[in-house]
Amino acid sequence: MQITDTHCHMYDEAFDTDRAEAVQRAIDAGVTTMLLPAIDSTSTEALEALHRSNPTVFRKMAGLHPTSVKEDFKTELELVEKQLSGSPDDYVAVGEIGLDFYWDDTFRTQQIEALEAQFQLASQFHKPVALHVRKAYNEMFEMLKANSAKSLSGVFHCFGSSVREARKAIDMGFYIGVGGVVTFKNATLAEVVRQIPLERILIETDAPYLAPVPYRGKRNESAYCTIIAQKIADLKDVDLETVAEIATNNAKTLFGLC
Repeated sequence: MQITDTHCHMYDEAFDTDRAEAVQRAIDAGVTTMLLPAIDSTSTEALEALHRSNPTVFRKMAGLHPTSVKEDFKTELELVEKQLSGSPDDYVAVGEIGLDFYWDDTFRTQQIEALEAQFQLASQFHKPVALHVRKAYNEMFEMLKANSAKSLSGVFHCFGSSVREARKAIDMGFYIGVGGVVTFKNATLAEVVRQIPLERILIETDAPYLAPVPYRGKRNESAYCTIIAQKIADLKDVDLETVAEIATNNAKTLFGLC
């Protein structure tokens, strides 16, 4: 059985004391590929170093996270463009990018401008996007509709909305990222998984965040993909191997993985 973790921050400092062991646990669990979303320039060096350690296992993205959009966001975007234009084949996606108005919308206008610019980069370099959306689904759908001519594709990472909006995302050509939240008691994501096609689901951990039950509240890691896959299998009434195979093929299709 093979699984692709389509969204994990294994370069995060949370793994500095035992990264090699955590990576080995993931590989032992069948996680053969881990996609590394970017945050901003402060994490670039760590992300690049992990990618270099095993370019086959660790595949990287380039992008500016919405909560990192501040006064200097145009300088940050210059780095993203430089990365993509310098070696576009090294990057599987533009991400993680998006809109986040949950804690603070001081930079709402700048977030929208940054996302617009990164949609353009995704179109220019023919890359899918990994979308971070929090308290901004209406705004995201409006932006995607306005940018429909760019033929964008991608995933709603860590999907956190309703069945209706999941179907809307799918109708626009996007996948739904399912992580540890699906295992939480009374999680609305469980109903989303029941109602949408398995062919539109991607497995992700968002490690070190949002660990699944029974590790909720602790550090997440890519090895827990199997827990998420098993929960999806239970919800869809299929076997674990079927979920792993279809979700991995979905990842290969979207991100152009070999």
